[in-house]
Amino acid sequence: MKKNGFTIMLFVVLSIPAVSQVFIEAESFTNKGGWVVDQQFINQMGSSFLMAHGLGKPVDDASTEVTFAADGKYNVFVRTRNWTGYWSDKEAAGKFQLSVNNALLPGVFGTKSTEWTWEPGGTIEIRNGKNTIALHDITGFNGRCDAILFTTDNNYKPVNDLIGLAGFRKKMLGLPSVPENAGKFDLVVIGGGMAGTCAAISAARLGIKVALIQDRPVLGGNNSSEVRVHLGGRINLQPYPALGNLVNEIGPSKGGNAQDASYYEDQKKMDAVVNEKNISLFLNYRAVDVRKSGNLISSVTAIHSGTSKELVFTAPLFADCTGDGTIGALAGADFLMGRESRSEYNEPTAPEKADKMTMGASVQWYSEELASASPFPEIGWALPFNEKSSQLVKMGEWTWETGMQYDQIRDFEKIRDYGLLVVFSNWSFLKNRYTQSEKWRNSSLKWVAYIAGKRESRRLIGDYILKEQDLTDREIYPDGTASTSWTIDLHYPDPKNTTHFPGDEFISIANHKPIYPYPIPYRCLYSRNVNNLFMAGRDISVTHVALGTIRVMRTTGMMGEVVGMAASVCTKYNAKPAAVYNKHFEDLKALMIKGAGKPDLPAIQNYNLGGTLLEEKK
Repeated sequence: MKKNGFTIMLFVVLSIPAVSQVFIEAESFTNKGGWVVDQQFINQMGSSFLMAHGLGKPVDDASTEVTFAADGKYNVFVRTRNWTGYWSDKEAAGKFQLSVNNALLPGVFGTKSTEWTWEPGGTIEIRNGKNTIALHDITGFNGRCDAILFTTDNNYKPVNDLIGLAGFRKKMLGLPSVPENAGKFDLVVIGGGMAGTCAAISAARLGIKVALIQDRPVLGGNNSSEVRVHLGGRINLQPYPALGNLVNEIGPSKGGNAQDASYYEDQKKMDAVVNEKNISLFLNYRAVDVRKSGNLISSVTAIHSGTSKELVFTAPLFADCTGDGTIGALAGADFLMGRESRSEYNEPTAPEKADKMTMGASVQWYSEELASASPFPEIGWALPFNEKSSQLVKMGEWTWETGMQYDQIRDFEKIRDYGLLVVFSNWSFLKNRYTQSEKWRNSSLKWVAYIAGKRESRRLIGDYILKEQDLTDREIYPDGTASTSWTIDLHYPDPKNTTHFPGDEFISIANHKPIYPYPIPYRCLYSRNVNNLFMAGRDISVTHVALGTIRVMRTTGMMGEVVGMAASVCTKYNAKPAAVYNKHFEDLKALMIKGAGKPDLPAIQNYNLGGTLLEEKK
């Protein structure tokens, strides 16, 4: 407008309320109730998560207090998935709700996409200050929650791609852009199964400063109370009979699969590690990134499964004892996966053509007998069991094996979930529809593993690849170390199970080929192209067929013992793993003759040694 010859501009200032967002990682809840933390798939879906593993009975709520900076109407999103959607279009198994200050939101989560995604949960009025958020399980059948997001932005769509989501997590959780330094070590061991635990102890007792990174709250891997697989194989064999005393020292005194948790003596392994002054133990940390300088690993970054805190580990030497060859793969190490063709290594047992098939993973379980009837729900999302296809058993151990036809890395959550699905589906059929269900009337599921026991995935390539003929023809190499004694034990889908579930079998059979005890070449225990990387466990340099013997845990524990010794030789000479073979193998031999374990302890029970072992040739 004009006034007295001047132009006057009028501005209207609109007050636009600031957007408020609150992000909560479910695994960070202070009270987890009956929910469990599942970290097995961080590298595939971006995070650990909470899961309602209730065996068909809703678990107690998980809850936490969250501070909101502003009053307002918040849109709610929950990152979850419908885990049974791959196999059923019926009602989802893992349903749950969210409550705020003890008021349940109407939305039901875990019902939509089979992939991890953000499910909208409506809107809610929230006051600033502390508010109580809780996850309320509906079914007891493994509903899962990764994270919860509250936002006042009505147009906001949460990011879901892994790279974008990782950046969003860091920003919302206030995490530093550069991870905290965990310290400098002589050796970083990633993986706290029997191989990694023995590697760490062996190196520490030789004066090496070790970081042991384990992504679970317990040590032992498949031999922990979380998976419950017995130790297999023999120890104290020629040419180095002192090897294995360490396995004897930390291993449980009892044997058997799918037994009571006490059988696996988790605390015994933990005490052995904690009591070594040269070991720094990092429980609940999952390695997610590797940095390199040329052909050397310079650092490994690990994320805490509960707090998302990141630590970076630096050392001149690293040992991949993850089973999956995770560190090697992140570092660009050469690896094998699947079955080689017969012509590739001239192995008689290998298939005519190469394929992607592997041995599978086991979700073990057992039941108990009660004094009265124990109901189990009839489940609409179950697999279609009948009188012929059902398994008439009250426990399932190693033969319950899934995922042979799938990628044991990329598809592992689906593989584990199928393991859960078949247990619940079969049990529901036996309890409710089987013609002789009275035999299961008082039976109740006591324990079902949710940490799957994996047998095979990546095998990192070393300077030598162990093959079938080496074992059967006893081609002994000058760099032999710990002896493998298990039969060449390879698993295949049970043809009877294939009849009913073609391509999605869950029962396996095993073919055994006896061997003489065979010293594993040292050159199988380090990477051929990542020059400061050791490996011990089922990810060493072997063919698929040769994996059949070296994969059992007394044997992998002895591998770890050797790797710890080799790391001390490397440290002594400022050398790389290959130089131990080329220049310093006499030093390693001297250590293997002595062994790292206590020699005067009673022998642990030699339970299930691997079928028929041929007499050792003199």
